[in-house]
Amino acid sequence: MVEPATLLMFVATSLLLVVTPGPTMLLALANGIAGGLRQAVWGMAGATFGSLLLIAAVAVGLGALLMASEALFELLRLLGVGYLVWLGIGLWRAKPVALAAQVAGADRAGGRPGAAAGWPAFRRSVTVQLSNPKALLFFSAFMPQFVDTARPVAAQYAELALVFTALDLCAMLAYASAGRQAVRLLSARGLRVINRGCAAFMFFLAAALALFRRGNV
Repeated sequence: MVEPATLLMFVATSLLLVVTPGPTMLLALANGIAGGLRQAVWGMAGATFGSLLLIAAVAVGLGALLMASEALFELLRLLGVGYLVWLGIGLWRAKPVALAAQVAGADRAGGRPGAAAGWPAFRRSVTVQLSNPKALLFFSAFMPQFVDTARPVAAQYAELALVFTALDLCAMLAYASAGRQAVRLLSARGLRVINRGCAAFMFFLAAALALFRRGNV
């Protein structure tokens, strides 16, 4: 088990990270707007699955391999840039009137919005998380600092993974709920502003990732 003081420091730092808007948080917001909490939950599950895969990869040494290989790291970075741009274009072109009508119709039909879009939301979130070098660096360079190698390592990684994913899920749920309420309360123009604001931030993240170098972290 992780020492209480060490765990508290990890919680504080991770909380600061997860509440900062990033690709997975923006996807949670967009999923909440497009398909309500049902679709958002699929996206949250995908992001969590992606995080757990990264943590498991780091625990077995794959993270160190990627960090040591400039070519593999650059490939991952470029894939992340392209995918964020693609998502941003989709958000920019989204039609808020259609989204609001879809959610309202789903509510009348029994409160099951976005059921057909659940699996795509899951896949998108997994892809975003796995193609984000910042996430890989966080798990491979930051998380190991809280692991005591003199004690069972696997149990400590599992504990830190559970803590991080719990915090991440809470943050994504807050973003998704905000998106859900936006559909109910805002006009089509307001929803368009949110969609394009998220898209602009996606483009900003893509640009930041395009200029990113490992020495900056």
